[in-house]
Amino acid sequence: MSLLIQGGLVVDPAQALAAARDLLIEGGKIVALSSPGTISAEGRRVIPAHNLVVAPGLIDMHVHLREPGEEYKETILSGTQAAAAGGFTAVAAMPNTRPVNDNSAVTRFILEAAKVAGAARVYPVGAISMGSLGQTLSEYGDQKAAGVVAFSDDDHPVMNPMLMRRALEYARTFDVPLIAHEEDLDLRANGVMHEGRVSLELGLRGIPAAAEESMIFRDLALLQLTGGRLHIAHVSAFGSVALIRTAKAAGLTVTAETAPHYFSLTDEAVYGYDTNAKVNPPLRTAPDVAAIREGLADGTLDAIACDHAPHTSLEKDLEFEAAAFGLIGLETSLGLSLKLVHDGILSLSQLVAAMSTNPARILGVPGGTLAVGSLADVTLMDLNREWTVDANHFASKSRNCPFNGWTLRGRAVMTIVGGKVVWEE
Repeated sequence: MSLLIQGGLVVDPAQALAAARDLLIEGGKIVALSSPGTISAEGRRVIPAHNLVVAPGLIDMHVHLREPGEEYKETILSGTQAAAAGGFTAVAAMPNTRPVNDNSAVTRFILEAAKVAGAARVYPVGAISMGSLGQTLSEYGDQKAAGVVAFSDDDHPVMNPMLMRRALEYARTFDVPLIAHEEDLDLRANGVMHEGRVSLELGLRGIPAAAEESMIFRDLALLQLTGGRLHIAHVSAFGSVALIRTAKAAGLTVTAETAPHYFSLTDEAVYGYDTNAKVNPPLRTAPDVAAIREGLADGTLDAIACDHAPHTSLEKDLEFEAAAFGLIGLETSLGLSLKLVHDGILSLSQLVAAMSTNPARILGVPGGTLAVGSLADVTLMDLNREWTVDANHFASKSRNCPFNGWTLRGRAVMTIVGGKVVWEE
């Protein structure tokens, strides 16, 4: 079926476009983009969008879908339905499944399950090392041929610097990025939240910001040595932003992401021992939050990715120190991120770049633009729609959300993947 999206504010940073346009979709592709009223509506489904933003489909480059192995927390079906409900047309699935996605068989399983689900696209991320154990490299060529778009050991930092060097060199031959969880496990020790005043008041063991910053410094030095492609995941600390800014100024091929909770919450969210606020890296202080926002505004941080990490009450309804790290974010990410626009920190074009155009570029996947001939992956947003977060009504199977009860302004109202409406309000 042809779709005609009429009169929306089309925001496409790849074309430096932010203007009212009509958008025509046929055969899963964008076939026309022109001034309002110039495309015939005859025989087409018309979607009035005069009060909406029409953006290239949002892409979250850091999610955990839990399948195979932990389907009681999330499945590829429920996870991609949550993505579509949040306005995401595609997600990159981290490899910490059971078994770990360190081989082509697991990659093919994920892709087939995503095809059957029929919601958001799924781009698998392969493991840097076998079993994500940090001992031997996985077979990058085999995994890339099967469909992985990047390599990461996800929540397992590569502690061995020689292995990280070889990983950067190996990945360079396949022109794919390494996505690094930057954390010195010796500095982290048994910490469960940010090390500072709040951890002292609560009597909880802290994780210093230096655990993240020191590993970023190491990997930037290795990047300079190897000439590979490094993407730094979920940046949380003031010093980390400064290191990445300096590296970019020096011409290193480094990109970076942060997550909405790092510009929306501080470590004070842990008061009351709320395990939904237990994440890794941990929530930090107000100066760190300010640095993250500044890093997004000046382009030091390229992308916003929610680090969707579903857990059930079995892992979360425990003493704080025993509870699992992680929160769900696919269905709140856009609403939280739009606050940056409402507060004047980012322009709407900057936000779309961080949530669509840049993730597509970094991962080397289709999307990130509404140019004629591109995939018809489209997100329609109502910037002024106020809504209250209710995790009990999420598409995700898990409920570990620290934003429950928050009132947010702005959300996706329709998600289109390959010219097919996969979710609408």
